[in-house]
Order: sequence, then C-alpha cells, then structure tokens
Amino acid sequence: MSALSPAYFHRFIRPHDAVWLILFSALAVVSPYRSLVEVGLIVCLGLFQVAEPRLRYFTGQSGTLTAILIKLALCYLLVGWTGGINSTYYLIFLLPVVSAATALSLIGTVGIVAFACLAYLSFLFFLDWNRFEMPAYAASELALRVLFLPVVGFLTHQLAEANRVEARKYQAVAEQLSAANASLREAEAAVRRSDRLAALGQLTAGLAHEVRNPLGTIRASAEMLMKNVAANGGVSRELADFIASEADRTNSLITRFLEFARPTQLRLRRVELTSVIDRAAAELERLSPPLGVTVYRSFSPEIGALAMDEELMQRVFYNLILNAAQATPQGGAVTVKTRAAGPEVEISVIDRGAGIEKRHLENIFNPFFTTKPRGVGLGLAIVSKIVDEHGGKIAVDSVPGEGTIFRVYLSGGAAASREQV
Repeated sequence: MSALSPAYFHRFIRPHDAVWLILFSALAVVSPYRSLVEVGLIVCLGLFQVAEPRLRYFTGQSGTLTAILIKLALCYLLVGWTGGINSTYYLIFLLPVVSAATALSLIGTVGIVAFACLAYLSFLFFLDWNRFEMPAYAASELALRVLFLPVVGFLTHQLAEANRVEARKYQAVAEQLSAANASLREAEAAVRRSDRLAALGQLTAGLAHEVRNPLGTIRASAEMLMKNVAANGGVSRELADFIASEADRTNSLITRFLEFARPTQLRLRRVELTSVIDRAAAELERLSPPLGVTVYRSFSPEIGALAMDEELMQRVFYNLILNAAQATPQGGAVTVKTRAAGPEVEISVIDRGAGIEKRHLENIFNPFFTTKPRGVGLGLAIVSKIVDEHGGKIAVDSVPGEGTIFRVYLSGGAAASREQV
C-alpha cells in the first residue's frame, strides 16, 4: 500500500482532526488577551486533543484518565493566565468534563466534574478580598458558570451511556447472528453428510450383495483345493490358505458394509449410561497386544438411565475410545466425561494425540474416508449412523498437535417412538 493512499490518509489524518485544529486556531486568533503564553496553551490543548487517540498509552482506562487530567491541567493554566475567576475562557473546562462523560463511568464522571468545579472556584483564593467584594449578581453569575459544568457533563454522560447500551445490543445481536450462521453451517454440513451417507449406503448394499455371491464360490473352491492338495503340497497349499483367509477378510468387510447400509432396528430400553461406557472401556483393555493407554472416566452423578440400544451404543463408545487410544502415544491417557447439557446428556471422549487436520474435519464421518494406512473408513460413519438413529448428534473439536474431543449428545427420551423391549 502506498504511504499516500486514501486508506492511509483516513487512518492518520481524520476529517474531525481538521475541525479541532480550526476551532483551537480560532480561539487563539479571537483571544482578547493575545499573549504568547495564552496562545501556546491553546496550541498545546489543540495538539493534544488531536494526538490523544493516536497514542497507545491513552487507549486504556488508566491512560484515558491521565489524558483527561492533562486536559484539565492545561485548562486550569489557561484560565489562570487569562484572568482566573474572571477569565472568558472559563467554558474551556467543558473539554475535560465532556471527555470524562463520554469515556468514564458515572462515578468517574462525577469525580472529574467535581474536580473541574473546584479547580475553577480555587481562583477565588487568589483574589485580594481587602480590595474586592462580590455583589449578589456576581455570585449568581459565578454559580451559573459552575453549574454549567455538571449539567453538560451529566447530559453528555447520559447520551454516551445510551449509545453504549445500543452498541451492546447491536453486539449481542451480531453474536447471535454469528452463532446462528455457525449453526446453519453445521446443519448444512449434516444434511450434506446425510445425503452422501444415503447415496453411498444404497450403492454399498448393491455392491455387497453382488460381491458376496462370487466370494462364496471362491471360498468354497479354496477349501476344495486344500482338501485335494497333499499335506506336503508346498506352494499350492500355501496359496490355497492365502485365498481362503483373504476371502474371509473380504467377507468380514462386506458384512461391515451391510451394517452401514441397512436400516438399523433399535431395541431400546433404559440402561445406565455409565455401565455401557464401562463395558466399552473394559473391552478396549482386553485387546492383545495392549495399546498401553489409560482410560480415565469422569461421570456426572446426576445422569441416570437413558433410553438406548445397549449393544449399539457400547459399540459407539468402544469405537470412539479405540480411535482416541490409537491417536494417543503409549503411556498417555484418554478421558471419557459425562455431563448434563440442558435437556441432553453430553459424553466427551478426549485424547491428547496428534489431532485432526482442519481440512479433514468435515469428512471424517463420511464412509470410506480414513487417514489410517490400513483403515477402511467405516468406523466413524457407523458411529454417526447409530447416534443419528438414537435421535442424538455427534460433534468433533480438534487442534493439530494438541488433541481431539468427540462429543456425543443423547436425550433421555431419544427415539421413543421406535421399537421398545
């Protein structure tokens, strides 16, 4: 950006700065006193008024108070130099009063107004009362001058406070709109994911049935080959064993495809959530070889039994805990927490592993998407499907290098219209 570009110009030279400079220059020109000290004080006030917003120190609360006190001191010197109590510059005290009213609280405004009034009245102590007496009209004039300061100060503070209230309202509305937009984006992502799941589910079901038939023939042929090959058949028997084992692995994979594709018939009953999570964690601890990860459980005592398909939800928590454990270095820990979240129950599975890259977050619940070298990409897709069938939802927060949190939200009356046992 050029140093003389319009954006640069408006940032450092604002239109109202020119107005301030013109006003203070006019004060110096029309002054009835025309002394060098008077003009110097007016120039200092004008330059400080223009420079204050640009100085970082004066942007904080303490800096704002310091700036107001500096203005008050300059005003005091100007009034004192130009006649004290009789100075025609007495209204210059409105400058720090208005600044305080727009920037400080009511207590701060009261303090500055009182300080300004006392500062102006202090010039009475410089009078020679042996030669000077104050008639009634002069006392009234002095009282009016002093009363102008609190009247203008409190009126300005009231207007500034009204503007601050409106600004807070607008800020609250902006935050609500931001939250609504975020919720809308999440809902759109969920709809897109559901559409993809439906289409891929139909495709998977059709392919799985078509592949399973020839796969059975391959498995049966491998068994016949092993029976007809002598025990010392060598390479032929080894190849037959390999064909049979790969056929079994493929059949297992197809079974998982069908589990994902076919509609889930829930068998709901009220069970303790903690017992389901405990069994899922115990299943993980029985793995061989062990993963070397500790599972900590932090359960809220206020959460009781929930309506769920016990077997399917145990599978959900087992998959989430297993993924968290696989992402955690050996000797680390995975935490499972439950808590009430309004009308829902939140179950969080937390790890401190490598995290998930931001570009992958929207796709991790899609079938066949995986970042694991030997993964199939159906685990989280099935988890999401089961949670959806229970009328719940699942969300993920992850920071690369810091860890991941999967959150499952369930309702006590989730899927109440489905088959009960």
